[in-house]
Amino acid sequence: MRVRAIAATAALLLAALTACGGSSGDDKAEPPAAKKSSPASTPSQPEKGLAFGKSAQTTGDGGAGVLEITPDTVVFTKEASGETAANGVFAVVTMKDKAMTAAAANEPAPIGGGGWKWMASDGEMVAFDTGNSSNVTMDKYTNADPVQPGSYQWRSQVFDLTSAQAKGGTLIYIDGAEKAFRWEMPSTDTGPNVAEVKKQLAS
Repeated sequence: MRVRAIAATAALLLAALTACGGSSGDDKAEPPAAKKSSPASTPSQPEKGLAFGKSAQTTGDGGAGVLEITPDTVVFTKEASGETAANGVFAVVTMKDKAMTAAAANEPAPIGGGGWKWMASDGEMVAFDTGNSSNVTMDKYTNADPVQPGSYQWRSQVFDLTSAQAKGGTLIYIDGAEKAFRWEMPSTDTGPNVAEVKKQLAS
């Protein structure tokens, strides 16, 4: 009788433990999963510029039309159009603007934040009208009217730079949609029209 009583008592205790959600010592509670840390975000790198001479499809002023802009030739000179560079050297850049749609298109005016800028290798931005650059003109490259469908124009921008700014610079253009286009600039005279540009600058 005593054996049966002990067995019955043990059975009751086991049933009670099971009902209460008890577990044996072998069933250890799993620790909460460690929170995975997200990898540190890497700083974004500046967008790589186009090679000098490559074309870019840009939005015209006010969002009208599409201009294909191709920086064509760059000439570095201390004197041009009877002017001496106030900061050391003029960087004279010519470009071909071609209308690509049925709508006339134009470059946005600098007063609205668009147009051309020169970025030196250390990041300093130089506007097109710095120093004596605005006094440099060339007959062939002074077009400024909207480019009509099916046609193109030759234009130019002149920057009055220090010798350091003229080395390893980046040409930046902000189009009518406020998108920036970059061209990596050579530090020596480059392009198919160097001789012609020099001739016009000397006149």
